[in-house]
Amino acid sequence: MPEPRRVIALVRHGAYAQRPAAPSALQPFPLTEVGKAQAQACGSALDRILNAETLTLAPVIHASHQLRAWQTADLIAQTLRAAGHHVAQISETADLAERSVGAVANLTTSEIETLLDVDPRYASAPAGWKSDSHYRLPFQGAESLMEAGARVASHLTDVARAADAGTLTICVGHGASFRHAAHHLGLLQLSEIPQLSMFHAQPLLLCYMGHGRWAHFGGAWKQRQRQETHLD
Repeated sequence: MPEPRRVIALVRHGAYAQRPAAPSALQPFPLTEVGKAQAQACGSALDRILNAETLTLAPVIHASHQLRAWQTADLIAQTLRAAGHHVAQISETADLAERSVGAVANLTTSEIETLLDVDPRYASAPAGWKSDSHYRLPFQGAESLMEAGARVASHLTDVARAADAGTLTICVGHGASFRHAAHHLGLLQLSEIPQLSMFHAQPLLLCYMGHGRWAHFGGAWKQRQRQETHLD
């Protein structure tokens, strides 16, 4: 018999005070006022989804360790509690982090490229390295976007398998690692990833149907404009 479906809401953090020209990665900065409003609106949207789909909210919200993700999760939790839903805790995990750039975290792309140029051990960064799904910086602790996506996909699968039937579980994380996770889950082609982004704090719903099978349940990917830079 098929396993009962379980819904996972992927939520990209709200807008935050990102350092200009630096990979978002592990930046420690907080939400802006716009980002806080986005997170509260996300809580209201999730309340409407829960009611419309007759789903029960899972009591644990999962979030990365980055402040912007935790703040987004906390404001969602406050809004859902006010609407009568039970939220027991926010569980922080490194598994939902954005792609790590390791030892060069929070440097600008030009600073990173300069370090590669002056280090005799490493080749210069290839053009478009920041959005290259397979490229991994050679610095300690760095990972590729595909590796980050595999990490997130594994966490989402573990959460879905542990969830009760008929529940919606909220996972707050980051756009690029979520998109690459969707590829690992069989929901996006690799060629689609550069064309897509995620809206800040707007839930994208996935349904886990058991035996490694996933489906897109609701919400929309953001279509990336041709001139739009890769900020996530």
